[in-house]
Amino acid sequence: MQLAPLFPIVYRILQPAFPRCLWSGTGNSRAIALTFDDGPHPQYTPELLKVLDHYGIPASFFWLGVCVNRAPATAKEVYRRGHWLGLHGYDHRAFPKLSPADLKQSMEQTQQAIQHACQLDPQFVRDVRPPNGLFTPQTLDLLQQWNYRPVMWSVVPEDWVQPGVSVVVQRVLRQVQNGSVIVLHDGYYGGQDVAETTAQLVPKLLQQGYQFVTIDALWQQSQLTSLT
Repeated sequence: MQLAPLFPIVYRILQPAFPRCLWSGTGNSRAIALTFDDGPHPQYTPELLKVLDHYGIPASFFWLGVCVNRAPATAKEVYRRGHWLGLHGYDHRAFPKLSPADLKQSMEQTQQAIQHACQLDPQFVRDVRPPNGLFTPQTLDLLQQWNYRPVMWSVVPEDWVQPGVSVVVQRVLRQVQNGSVIVLHDGYYGGQDVAETTAQLVPKLLQQGYQFVTIDALWQQSQLTSLT
């Protein structure tokens, strides 16, 4: 059973209930964020980078520490090209199943993997997306206590089950709106199609007048909005 039709409903329920997460940008801007989970992958991520380079757009990558350690050269190339980096846990275990000590270790191990691969100070990698979008209020409390920023999503086309490139593209186009945070995957599940999906999706979104920005830009946008 594919869950894609349910994700917009889940988003509408959870977004107002957990305002301390970044779910999307503001509705008065055409800025959207294209994000990728579960990488880096030594084959799929470089293929994706070529597409992003072609269109000159920034993306945000939420990495698994174990995958960074497996493909440090790929991780370094993503960072070198100016994309935004975030954390997805060390090995994709659901955060609510981890003890506070294990959760903190998962974050720190992933930061250390990124530091080793990219020569990037860990304090600059503090955006966190929970695997499978699973979290509890305690999860959020712990992440914010440790100075991490929880990041969620507003458009989830369920590309990891590989329904076909055209299906994923149409799901995104039906749901996208101002401020959308789109989730695709460049890891072992879904990564086979990610370059082609992105190659088809990006020009259509550009034609509709959307501007691609990083997750950090959406955080800044939301902070400015809260001050006005």
